[in-house]
Amino acid sequence: MQHQISVITLGVADLAVSARFYGQGFGWTPVFENPEIAFYQMNGLVLGTFLKPALEEDMARRATGHAACALAHNVGDRTEVEPLIARLARHGGTVLRPADAPPHGGYRGYVADPDGHAWEIAWNPAWEIDADGHVRFGV
Repeated sequence: MQHQISVITLGVADLAVSARFYGQGFGWTPVFENPEIAFYQMNGLVLGTFLKPALEEDMARRATGHAACALAHNVGDRTEVEPLIARLARHGGTVLRPADAPPHGGYRGYVADPDGHAWEIAWNPAWEIDADGHVRFGV
């Protein structure tokens, strides 16, 4: 079986607020949107933001809080981490952890989107990011 994730869908309270964070914060443009959902084409997968009640109906399950998980956005240089965290905070994000150097190396900080989904903004010198933005795990 192929190792892949095709789509990650996040339940959101307000698509316009979410679009400000993802569109103006990260600088991403939706490839599709309607009154309930927006899809962003990423490098090898699609990120969806789906109004929470519609997502709950679609998956036939009530969403209850956030599990212990974080999405990550890796950058190519240490100097990109803090400005991106600040930009995301200006566009509706909440800084969860200011950027610092973890014991295992690199540089990272955490930001929550307007709906509380955690994003790690990270630079890892051992991980290669190619011209298309694909990250290759390295040690």
